[in-house]
Amino acid sequence: MPTTTEAVDVLSARTGFDKPRVRAVARALTDAGRLPSGAPAKSPVLNIGHVVDLLIGSAVDVPLRAVADTVVSYRELTPAGAPIDVLPASLQYSAGNYLDALADLAADGSDDVRRAKLEFVSNWKELAVHQPDGTISRFVEPGAIASNWQHAGHRRSTAINGAAFADAVSDLFAGA
Repeated sequence: MPTTTEAVDVLSARTGFDKPRVRAVARALTDAGRLPSGAPAKSPVLNIGHVVDLLIGSAVDVPLRAVADTVVSYRELTPAGAPIDVLPASLQYSAGNYLDALADLAADGSDDVRRAKLEFVSNWKELAVHQPDGTISRFVEPGAIASNWQHAGHRRSTAINGAAFADAVSDLFAGA
């Protein structure tokens, strides 16, 4: 299991995120209780969900004071904006569950994750997962129309190559 420092180093190296920003996001998430704080003379140890939180927090373009709340709200996005309780049982998952499952697949060495692309939209809360077959799975706030532009003006987003995400998770959790 990786420490926070190891996760910051690997995520910044693999995804190209600015290392000081990733470190500051990790500190903000730790202060908010989203990442473990460790103990005296003991480094905090992260699980795969913590690394996904760090990835989300680093990908969204928000001030540091808003990172923890933004991570929580992105994790709660639903497929196509449908309320989870009205979806069939096979579709009752959120963006957080989906990203955790992708990370688990990457840790197990699956090549499917490598061919996807994760796009975090910062103007409005949206996660668009571009699949290898050309389809896009959109996660938006419940009640929002996923196929509509959610904001006036241009769209600001951060795209993460699935191979970079898979390599980062594999570096941190392979053999764990």
